Amino acid sequence: MTSVPAGVLSWSRRPRRRCAVALLCCALSSCAVGPDYVTPPPPDTARFTKEPPASPGNGQTFVEEGVSPRWWEAFGSPGLNALVDEALANSPTLEAAEAAIRAATYAAYVQEGALLPQIDAISLDNRTLGSLLTRGDPATQIPVNFHSKQLAISLTPDIWGGIRRSVESLEAQADRRRFEYDAARLTLIANLIQAAAQEASFRGQIAATKKIIDLEQQYLLLIERQYAAGAASGTDISAQNAALAQIRQNLPFLEKQLAFQRNRLTALVGRNSSDEVGEIFDLAGLTLPKNMPLRLPAEVVAKRPDIRMAAADVHSASAQIGVAVAARLPNLTLTANVGTSALKYAELFTPGTGFYYQGAALAQPIFHGMALYHQQREAEAQLDAAKGRYRSTVVNALENVADSLRALQFDAKSVAAARAAEAASKRFYEQTRMQKGAGGASQLAVLIAQQSYQRALLTRVQSEAERISDAAGFFMAIGGG
Repeated sequence: MTSVPAGVLSWSRRPRRRCAVALLCCALSSCAVGPDYVTPPPPDTARFTKEPPASPGNGQTFVEEGVSPRWWEAFGSPGLNALVDEALANSPTLEAAEAAIRAATYAAYVQEGALLPQIDAISLDNRTLGSLLTRGDPATQIPVNFHSKQLAISLTPDIWGGIRRSVESLEAQADRRRFEYDAARLTLIANLIQAAAQEASFRGQIAATKKIIDLEQQYLLLIERQYAAGAASGTDISAQNAALAQIRQNLPFLEKQLAFQRNRLTALVGRNSSDEVGEIFDLAGLTLPKNMPLRLPAEVVAKRPDIRMAAADVHSASAQIGVAVAARLPNLTLTANVGTSALKYAELFTPGTGFYYQGAALAQPIFHGMALYHQQREAEAQLDAAKGRYRSTVVNALENVADSLRALQFDAKSVAAARAAEAASKRFYEQTRMQKGAGGASQLAVLIAQQSYQRALLTRVQSEAERISDAAGFFMAIGGG
């Protein structure tokens, strides 16, 4: 409910004007037509998955506790914290979202002004050439000056609440812009963490590839010495050189992806690509959050910006029904003009030159080609559509959280399996090389063991990076802090 400042109507002192003030106050305190917005109820469920979620394990646990406002600090990287702070301060996306909030707020203020008297100062200065008959003489033409200074005052009492419903709808849209800002902010932070994790992944894969290359170069030297001693063939050397070349060809692709990721990080913090960020991210510098806060579905619905945006759309559409209903009802307009007029400027404020006009107009729509009726039905249909989108948003949000829960659970298993596979592949590779040196294994067996170890090493790096990225996705799914 919008209130009128006490001083706005203090210009009126006469009984008639006090009656107009009383009418305005009565109109503003009356009930508005159309449905009153009711916050949608929370989902009728206490969990996101069929069974209660089990903690991922392998160093990570679900806990029932609040989320820190600076939840990204749980990843334990001072460099990442600095980039997040810089992004929140400099992001052009957030700058645009803030401007959209201001624009929507001012739009509501504009509509709110219709609740108050509209006062305009009018200055009229005319010079007219007219005719004048004197003593039966033929008409003579003389110029006549006319000057008038007046205030024009009009007021449309919001009897049915149509203006207030319109303000309510615009305020709901301003709320929506605020939630859009929250969503953009949450997405920006999550994207930064995931970009840092992806950079760490590429750096880990590059390091793993270089490690394999070093091992294979050492093995190539060993084969060459065996060849010189007559214990290996030229085919063995050729096969090892081919294997080494295949491993080396992976490096340019990984280095290209790392360069792209550096550009992405730079853009996310609001810098030009030539001003690349100085922070470097690897898996050793990123900490997997140990305690993952798990909210109830009702809490997620209350926190997620996209759901709150959908609720604001429902609120706005609900208020528009009141606007449409009020347009079909009688509308009262009060007008008044007060001022002074004279033929000479010097006489404008002398006694007898003042005037005033008061009037009231009551208009009742009778037939507009059924346009007003269909306008109301359209508003009702828009409300039904907004409610459907809200329910869809809630369902998708709960699915998003459920997916994040599953991702964390399976990521823990994936990392454990990848580490075990890396250790086993490394042992197998070393044993095969020793057997080859003793003449108990073929060069083909060594190549197979080498490829297995390479794949296991890269998979382990990717799994650990994906686990960090999915942890950021989980924070985003539950609405952040």
